[in-house]
Amino acid sequence: MPTTRYPLRINIGFLQNQPVGTSREIHFETPDFQLAEEFKPTEVKGLIRVSRTPQGVLAQGVFQTSVTTECVRCLDEYQQFLRADFTELFSYHSHPTTESSMVIPEDGNVDFAPLVREYLLLEVPIKLLCREECRGLCPECGENLNLTTCEHQSQMIKNES
Repeated sequence: MPTTRYPLRINIGFLQNQPVGTSREIHFETPDFQLAEEFKPTEVKGLIRVSRTPQGVLAQGVFQTSVTTECVRCLDEYQQFLRADFTELFSYHSHPTTESSMVIPEDGNVDFAPLVREYLLLEVPIKLLCREECRGLCPECGENLNLTTCEHQSQMIKNES
């Protein structure tokens, strides 16, 4: 059961003595999770399925959240939905699979928060837009063109005709 201090920490050590193929699904829902200083999710929900393999423990996760962010065109705040899937293999200290693989600590507790954070941050779009058709701000007066048509935009339309 995840603790409130480490909401994504679970003990997967119980799988070490289980037969290959044994699995368990763990559901998560936590409001106390920070992706990065500029991205504070409203709530992170997800599922991790841990399965015993001959090499160690396979962790497959699906997580989703939404973060309040700012549109790069109109500078309005909006909710950006994020969803991340991952598959990672954790090996036991006594049976490391590769030098780069993740290792299960001696106590069996694995904190998935850094992994979830990394995969969710990879899903943040490079160009944060409130919507594809966002018209942005008027370069002359700074009016939000999604809300109104300013006199500068009216003049540009007349000049183009």
